[in-house]
Formats: sequence, structure tokens, C-alpha cells
Amino acid sequence: MSSSNMPSIFDQTVDRRGSGSVKWDCEEARGAIPMWVADMDFRAATPIIEALSRRVSHGVFGYTQVPDAYYEAIIHWFARRHSWHIDREWIIYTSGVVPALSAVVKALAQPGDKVIIQTPVYNCFFSSIRNNGCIIEENPLVYDGHTYHIDFHDLERKAADPSARLLVVCNPHNPAGRVWTPDELERMNDICLRHGVRVVSDEIHCELVMPGHRFTPFASISPACQDNCITLNSPSKSWNIAGLQIANIICNNPDIRQRIDRAININEVCDVNPFGVVALIAAYNECGYWIDQLCEYLHDNYVFLCHYLGSHLPQVGITTLEGTYLVWVDIRPLGIGSDEVTEKLLHKGKVLVNNGTMYGQTAGEGFIRINIACPRAQLEEALKGICQTLADKA
Repeated sequence: MSSSNMPSIFDQTVDRRGSGSVKWDCEEARGAIPMWVADMDFRAATPIIEALSRRVSHGVFGYTQVPDAYYEAIIHWFARRHSWHIDREWIIYTSGVVPALSAVVKALAQPGDKVIIQTPVYNCFFSSIRNNGCIIEENPLVYDGHTYHIDFHDLERKAADPSARLLVVCNPHNPAGRVWTPDELERMNDICLRHGVRVVSDEIHCELVMPGHRFTPFASISPACQDNCITLNSPSKSWNIAGLQIANIICNNPDIRQRIDRAININEVCDVNPFGVVALIAAYNECGYWIDQLCEYLHDNYVFLCHYLGSHLPQVGITTLEGTYLVWVDIRPLGIGSDEVTEKLLHKGKVLVNNGTMYGQTAGEGFIRINIACPRAQLEEALKGICQTLADKA
């Protein structure tokens, strides 16, 4: 736990019901504590709110031209924070990381080609691949009871398939909680280079890293990694501004960028709104301190969860959280499946969590995902409901 007894800004409760929130106002969440979709129950950082307020006060919200300050904010943030040096022309803006992924798949793979993903993994990877007529090839991660590892031998086999075109990497990994090391990332790239497979790295959670771990942008590792990688990132998860619809594709290859830009236009996701632009600039330029405080709070929440479940439901396994605010819980020792657990938690425990099978039917069975990005009191209430509901299954 945090050594400080001072209340945190993240302890403040914000009533989100009735605000049009997907998380709180969906039908399933009525009467339940929503601990599912990956957005946070925290107010945005003050500089972001103030920047948005200034923009609102202008009163005119026409089509937006992305200014120099936007590109400069991205370049300076990643240089300062992650020692990754980006050139302006490498950056393509768009409305979100999922539209970005869909555009990259459309640009670099043909219908019938295979796209490799490492399951269990973010559910929209599946839809983005299928919607482009491509075939999902799973390189399942290996669970050791505490954390996940890459099966490099299986990855080599899958990448060697002549139909394989892309490997989509999730770093930090949702829902496995891994922050991949430079050695792991470089080994993945080496395999992909041997077989002509390009890497797409979804780094949307890159600022959400727990103490003792360090995020490394895939493209920052070596010139070979940078040349073979398309990076997808956004401030949306880290600063809780997903509703403002802003993201970036970063690629140093001009020919690949041209193909991606064409796919973005085909998918009609080439325009962004003024609020996303303003919020990104404020986040990257003024809100590093907020991210530092947030990660400390999230880590304390994770420690709290581990202690609570360890005391009240010790049979379940808790995956080590290196990054993100999404805790992957192994409920297989309870002897009931993910479907039954999530239904019981919703209807009896009044807690809405994610069913593990969303992230891969096989790889996710027997797991649930819990979003801990909320005030401690809300987390404790949800954990109480979870433990009371499942204790009779233990």
C-alpha cells in the first residue's frame, strides 16, 4: 500500500450514471458495479480539462486542422519519456487505435492472408482481422500460474507459413498484464524478419506501467525493429480521454505510410475532432505528473486486490500485473466456467466483469478480467460482491 495516509485525487467518486457512459449506463450495468470495459472512473487531469474548457469557450467547432503543436507534443513526449525519436512525417493521425489497426490490416494484408495474434488478447483484434477478410492465426501465450510467456517456437512455425503477413503485438498486453522486455520484442522481430512478416504494435496502454517495470516502444529497440514495425498509440487509455477519439499510427517507411493513409481514407476515419487534438497536446505537454500519480494509485489498487482476494478467495489465481489496469484472474480452481462465473457475479454479486472468453475462446476460458481503475472504495465494494458470490464455489 502507499505509505502516505493523505487522500488521493483518485479517491474522489464521480457519479457517471446518466452521462451516456458505456461503462455505467449499459443495460447490464444497471444496479451493478461496472468493473469491465477499459476506461477509468477518474476525472481527467486538470490541464486537460482547462484546455478543453478554453476550446469550448471559443464556441465554433468546425472541421479541424491538426496544428504543428500536435506533432511536437507527440515527438517531445516520446523522446523524453521513452527515448524514442520520432520524425514528424512518420505520424498519421486517426480517430482511434481500433480504426488504426483495421486500416493497417487493410493496407498490408489481402483477404485470405493470415494475421498472427497472441491470445488471450484484446477482443477487437479478432474483429479487425475478420472484418478485412483475413484469417486469425493464434500464437497462444503460455501461462505459468503467475504470468505469461511467449511461445517462440510456435511463433516461428506460424510466421513460417507463406500466408502469414502480420504479427499484431499488444504491449503492454491486455489482458495478460505483461510489459514485454526489449529482449522479447527483439526476438519476435527477428522471427518475423526471417519470414517476411511485418509487426503491428498496439501500444495504447504504454504509460500504464507498474513499479519495477519499464515500457519499451517496439520501434525504439533497433533500426531493424523500427523498419519492420507499425506502431499504434493514443493518450486515450492513459489519460482517460477515450471518448475524444484521437490516435496515431507511426511508421518510418514512406511506401507503407502511403498504403496506410489510403486505407484510412477508404475506411473514412481520416478526420478527427478538435477536442481530441487539444486534449492530446495538453496530456503530452503538461500531464506527466498525473500519470506518475495514477500509476502509483493503480499499483496500490492491485496490491489491495491481491490482499483481499488472498484473504477471502485464496483459491483463485491472480496474474502478475506489470502494465495496464486490467487484472486477469484465474477462476479455474473454482471448478466452474467463465460464462457461469460472470453470470453469477452480475446477477447475484451485482458486479460486471469481463468474461475471459472474449479474449480467445480457448486461451480465455477459466479467466475473468477486472478493471481496477476506480476509487479504492468502489474496488473494495466490488471485491466484496465477488468474494461473497464465489465463496460457496471455493
